Amino acid sequence: MTRTAMLAAALLATVATPVVAQADPVASAADAALTQDRYAWDFVEGVTTEVGPRQAGTEAEQRGRDWAVAWLKRNGFVNVADEPFEMDTWVPGDTHKAEILSPYAQPLVIQPLGNSASTGPDGIEAEVVEFENVDALRAAPDGSLEGKIAYISHSMTPTQDGSQYGFAGPARWVGAGIAASKGAVATIIKAVGTDYHRNPHTGGTSFPDGVEPTPAGALSLPDAANLERMFDRAQGTPIRMKLTLTPRRLGMTTSGNVVGEIVGRDPSLPPVLVACHLDSWWNGTGAFDDGAGCGIVAAAAKHAASGAQPLRTIRVLMAGAEETGLWGSKAYSAAHIDEPIAVGLESDFGADRIWRFESNFREANPALHARIASAVARFGVSNGTAVATGGADIDIARDQKTAIIDLQQDGTRYFDLHHTPDDTLDKIDPVQLRQNVAVWTQVVGILANEPGAILPR
Repeated sequence: MTRTAMLAAALLATVATPVVAQADPVASAADAALTQDRYAWDFVEGVTTEVGPRQAGTEAEQRGRDWAVAWLKRNGFVNVADEPFEMDTWVPGDTHKAEILSPYAQPLVIQPLGNSASTGPDGIEAEVVEFENVDALRAAPDGSLEGKIAYISHSMTPTQDGSQYGFAGPARWVGAGIAASKGAVATIIKAVGTDYHRNPHTGGTSFPDGVEPTPAGALSLPDAANLERMFDRAQGTPIRMKLTLTPRRLGMTTSGNVVGEIVGRDPSLPPVLVACHLDSWWNGTGAFDDGAGCGIVAAAAKHAASGAQPLRTIRVLMAGAEETGLWGSKAYSAAHIDEPIAVGLESDFGADRIWRFESNFREANPALHARIASAVARFGVSNGTAVATGGADIDIARDQKTAIIDLQQDGTRYFDLHHTPDDTLDKIDPVQLRQNVAVWTQVVGILANEPGAILPR
């Protein structure tokens, strides 16, 4: 039996016998979604097939927004809009090459990192200096990398909760900036991921104020391992690399946030905000990250209102330009900061099953927290004790200091696919996708029909 089949069988065994009374329309809708939902798959299949990659700030992202607007309208959402904002746009360019020149001449597979600079079409040649991790790089003396290429490794492993991303991520997030500040002409990293395909994981990097951006790229994990073996065998003999990366900055271009609503019976009550992000990196179709998330939240909004019109409005936010700097989340909060929301929650961790529920009102509103935890237990979801902090695209919830819920997805294989060419529709398990929709339907349905304050002041 394949791993996917085993997961599907375990999930069906966990949720085969609902225990919530079927007289509850929200519970009935959630149970139906578990086996019958069509919205989430329809969304992610459609956006990956008809649009494909949706690099932030580009024409491809605009096509994605146009597609999402049409999908929301076609599926009965109202007040649908594409809310534009301007952003400083980076694109990857056409040439991505890394070659070891000596002592073990051979090509390596690399992709540029977002916000990095170009080597120019002729590339650069330099000695590569190895660092075991970003802390070792931090300890390097100032000026010690003058004229050299820094290589940063890490030892990320798969975890259900994705916590290793926080451990390994700084190699990508800040490594290039640290190396540049110490004189490096470029930086390469072991891609922040857990697969062993020759598919580099891209993603954004950053440079401190006053530090000029330099070229930066991620090697696939097998190529990074090969480079590390070269360092071991070279025994101090300098390793020289030619690096050719040609990303470009386009200046300010237009992105946007797509929004739509299921209107509640009492529009005076603050709405429930369910969010995802619509953009993706250029090198995959953005199925796991985050087409599935957009399908999940939109499907949940539809199902939560299928039995009866909810008390509160359910607002869907499909944020733009998340990958290159959370532009859409910031723009949405700035534009709507004076419009209170009751609670914010986001789906942006793939499409595998939800296993834990968390809120930031476990103590402030224990009855509601306990009611939600009890309602989702039948789907195999545990009651978490951590305080929910929310996903990247619900800045408005944090800015308003309102209620937040995290529905934690199984991240065991997420970083096999994250920001790679393998982020494609075939990686989504429809059974696990529907479990997400069922859990979200249950949670959103409860929230949308809660008459009192969700996070009491």
